[in-house]
Amino acid sequence: MNRTPLIAGNWKMHGARSEAVVLARALTETIGRVSGREVVIAPPFTALDPVGQVIAGSQIRLGAQNVHWEPKGAYTGEISTAMLGEAGCTYVIIGHSERRQLFGEVDETVNRRLHAALRAELVPIVCVGETLAERDADATAAIIERQVASAFAGASSTQIAGCVIAYEPVWAIGTGCTATPGQAQEVHHAIRRQLVGLASDTTAGRVRILYGGSVKAANIDALMAEPDIDGALVGGASLDPAEFTRIVCYEETQG
Repeated sequence: MNRTPLIAGNWKMHGARSEAVVLARALTETIGRVSGREVVIAPPFTALDPVGQVIAGSQIRLGAQNVHWEPKGAYTGEISTAMLGEAGCTYVIIGHSERRQLFGEVDETVNRRLHAALRAELVPIVCVGETLAERDADATAAIIERQVASAFAGASSTQIAGCVIAYEPVWAIGTGCTATPGQAQEVHHAIRRQLVGLASDTTAGRVRILYGGSVKAANIDALMAEPDIDGALVGGASLDPAEFTRIVCYEETQG
């Protein structure tokens, strides 16, 4: 089944409004009219509105880095789906490993955020991944299976089909170490097989599964040549307009 590749740039806690606008303008010039693939950029919350204005009318979509599960209330420091929608977001990253490792994110809260995003018609990019200790203990398959099952608990097959999954091995994020294309493909294929059981063959064939973890121009072509890798969740390299442009414009290999 043909799946439109998706390249998402997670800017993390980088970029004051002025810096974010400069970066967004540079990207609209190089990939604002890209075809054959989807591009999402996720700036910090304070830059969502100005970046959204810059990319309006281009092919680049706006994403957020997190969202709370309640529509409003006494949740100091949180952000709601309505706030993201007002800023022009159509995507939201959920369960990123940095949220899990540093800020107490657990499988249950990932699931609650997912359902909030679905209710608001935001496309969730659900992140899953194992630590180095878990990989060394041969627990990768069990960890990923648990995270995927927990994230989509209570979601219908139709809802799951509209979601995106990002496999991001924790040991490869910001370390310069990247899973080999073969290692990434093995996990992506296992996730797709799991989706057959959670939903259906059709849904499993529709869900886009991205790879995240030190993605750069030097390795994107090899990663995208794998059959179950449908795109990338890019961290640091998304802050460099030339590097991110090259990643988006990866060279397709006919196999």
